[in-house]
Amino acid sequence: MTGAGTDPLNRRALELDTIAAVLPMERRDELAELLTDQDVETLRHLVNEGMGVNTLSALASDLTYLQAWSLASTGASLPWPAPEALLLKFIAHHLWDPEKRRSDPQHGMPVEVERMLRDQALLKVVGPHAPDTVRRRLATWSTLTKWRGLNGSFASPALKSALRLAVRATPRPRKRKSAKAVTGDVLAKLLATCRTDSLRDARDRAILMVAFASGGRRRSEIAGLRKEQLTVEPPIPVDGAPPLPSMSIHLGRTKTSGADSDEVVYMAGRPVEALNAWMTHARIDSGSVFRAIDRWGNVSKRALDPKAINDIVKQRAAQAGLDAAEFSAHGLRSGYLTEAANRGIPLPEAMEQSRHRSVQQASGYYNSATRRSGRAARLL
Repeated sequence: MTGAGTDPLNRRALELDTIAAVLPMERRDELAELLTDQDVETLRHLVNEGMGVNTLSALASDLTYLQAWSLASTGASLPWPAPEALLLKFIAHHLWDPEKRRSDPQHGMPVEVERMLRDQALLKVVGPHAPDTVRRRLATWSTLTKWRGLNGSFASPALKSALRLAVRATPRPRKRKSAKAVTGDVLAKLLATCRTDSLRDARDRAILMVAFASGGRRRSEIAGLRKEQLTVEPPIPVDGAPPLPSMSIHLGRTKTSGADSDEVVYMAGRPVEALNAWMTHARIDSGSVFRAIDRWGNVSKRALDPKAINDIVKQRAAQAGLDAAEFSAHGLRSGYLTEAANRGIPLPEAMEQSRHRSVQQASGYYNSATRRSGRAARLL
């Protein structure tokens, strides 16, 4: 009989647990069944190399899905490198024509493969995947192949052509991640629901203020924020008033930064006070800043899941009498830029705080505000 210490599943589960502080994975046992020893070793290597938390979380998520899909569709784990035929199968299973599916039930992802992925809660969309999701997972697959010192078929003309044609066959209207931006007036309503000194109100107040004031941080960045990323800065003098407390947040490598970049943003005043109040109240002196709170008021030692940030925004919107369906965590990011535009803050200055790399993307939030109140709309 194999001992617990040598059982492959138990060993992988324990190894995954050792990197849980960097990759918050609540489905450790399920991952241990899906990922191979080499997969886990790759993730551990990347942790030791200091890869950013958000990038690692995305890689682990994509790798888990790819392995589950391979097992469901071929009965075997991913081969390294993957043959071109398997890459083409992946595209065919995820990007397909809904009209053709009505006349041909075999078009797209087979029913049995779909059922297996849904049973594991890995497949949630109804219909074909978003092209960006498929491209990202193929990019992850390619990156992991290169890290293994192997060459794949990801640049083959056949694959590029198949992807292009498949995307054309699955039109998806582009939607904003949050129907409405959480601008200053909306934020004030959300904060008004955090009026008590309870742990939950203190935490949610800090989350909302920090996420907004630090440039509209992504929910993954807020959920993964650690005390070690915070640096107390010299107070900012204010005429006729007490100086404002100041703090910097070292984001490390982010979704849009370069490999060697250490992104830094700054906060001053009320957001810093709210964050300090939460950390004092919850007695957080190291590790994850924002954590779960159970029904008895106990603060967990583990970081909040990024989805929890989204849930908090929606819950506070509902408590404020707003339509929760119209708001999400991304609304804090779009709301920061929209509010900056409303207040006449130059786009480059706002982008320094939001850390947007694309002027085209960031200016999209500015357009409505500037066009509505600008000179072009007031010619008469």
